[in-house]
Amino acid sequence: MKAYIQRLGRALMLPVACLPAAALFLGLGYWIDPSGWGGNNVISAYLCKTGGAILDNLGLLFAVGVAIGMARNKDGASALSGLVGFLTVTTIMGSASMFLGFDSDPAVIATEHPAFAPGAIGNKNVFFGIMVGCIAGALYNKFHQVKLPDFLAFFSGRRCVPILTAALMSVISLALLFIWPVIYNGLVAFGEGIMGMGAVGAAIYAFFNRLLIPTGLHHALNNVFWFNLAGIDDITKFWTGVGGLNGDVAAVTATGGFHPFGVYVTGMYQAGFFPIMMFGLPAGAFAIWKNAKPENKKAVGSLMLAGALAAFLTGVTEPLEFSFMFAAFPLYVVHALLTALSVFIAAAFQWIAGFNFSAGFIDWFLSLNVPRAHMPFMLIVQGLVFAVIYYFVFDFMIRKFNMKTPGRGDDEIEDATADTDSSAVPASTGDKYEVMAAKLYAALGGKANVVEIENCTTRLRMGVRDTAKVDLDAIKKAGVPGVKVLDSKNIQVIVGTQVQAVADAMEVLHGAPVITGGSAPKA
Repeated sequence: MKAYIQRLGRALMLPVACLPAAALFLGLGYWIDPSGWGGNNVISAYLCKTGGAILDNLGLLFAVGVAIGMARNKDGASALSGLVGFLTVTTIMGSASMFLGFDSDPAVIATEHPAFAPGAIGNKNVFFGIMVGCIAGALYNKFHQVKLPDFLAFFSGRRCVPILTAALMSVISLALLFIWPVIYNGLVAFGEGIMGMGAVGAAIYAFFNRLLIPTGLHHALNNVFWFNLAGIDDITKFWTGVGGLNGDVAAVTATGGFHPFGVYVTGMYQAGFFPIMMFGLPAGAFAIWKNAKPENKKAVGSLMLAGALAAFLTGVTEPLEFSFMFAAFPLYVVHALLTALSVFIAAAFQWIAGFNFSAGFIDWFLSLNVPRAHMPFMLIVQGLVFAVIYYFVFDFMIRKFNMKTPGRGDDEIEDATADTDSSAVPASTGDKYEVMAAKLYAALGGKANVVEIENCTTRLRMGVRDTAKVDLDAIKKAGVPGVKVLDSKNIQVIVGTQVQAVADAMEVLHGAPVITGGSAPKA
């Protein structure tokens, strides 16, 4: 089950790799026409519609993306099966009034049968997308090599998978006609419960968001709050303006601008991450460098500087977080608590900005003119305050409790910028990522032990025959921020934003296709 959830977590990131494009087009469109959302400018309208094409079809994207992500060899037939399955379930569910005999008037459906309203079962339904993607991927893995009798041979193998998906989804859709309203009402109740907690609920979410980072399961949690699994749909509502915003400027002014409890504000599950990723963690990285042993400061400095720049600009924090989360886990728990505090403050005061990739400067800048943004420059002020807090908290805890952050342990820290022995790789360019890939591949046990090579935004997600045969010390000395053994068959190596280059080089060494999960909202 753990391995399946890990695979699903990686598969979920493939469809949301499209979201940065939506942020770019919508952000530029709102910059051109911040008040009319394209109504006053044809170029702005063109850009907004381009970005909206992605956000308005997230369920469809998840169906296709998850299907191909769950299929073992990533064949296009799995993606087609996901598409066929999603169209089947949404078409049947969209005809619920015909099958169940209630009024087909859209206004009546919206009020009396909201589970069957277009907004609940259309192309935005991420729940259907994930469900169909998992089913289509499983069917592909089971039947893509099936051999049929000669008179049906044309439909053998991959060609039979879309047909089986359509048939199975038609049966599942009949059951969903009765089950879906219960699921829908439960998801809505959960979403309303969390939203009803206001800033406190946002803080609870942020705390567990950080704690789940070591397992990679934070992506599943993020889908609840950022998309419409539970009716929250924070990212889409922020960028498209769909749905009410209790934190609108008029409402904020009327109430003094402070809503710590019981109010949902669009963007509150995103905004508080900006101060942490742009300022807090980089300041913590500086404290880690300051407390490294003198002989390790150069190597630690290069590692911390690269991680801090990635966190500030793009919001990719895993290289920094994995550098201390296992060696100094109490410090990581404090980091999770500080993140929760930051999200609470931003949500309570309604300092709002949003992201489509992660909470870095690029997304913050693009969101400035989005209509749902509110006092986003206060997030910079908040970030500067949290930078001070992070530095002194990290510095105090590292010294007080003698935490083995990078450069303070007994192991020698290899300088990632130093020259390395290029003989470790086959005759090639001697590229540093090829060198790193060769070291990691050897440390993982090579072809005799490596079963599967996968990667997401910053991690190699490796399947091996036996993790006991992995040389963890050699991996740590290869210049990577961290490594996590999940169980006897699965191990993750945190490489950083250049993980794709390392994965590609390992593919060459292994002689098998690498499985990539693309990019996703990271916060």
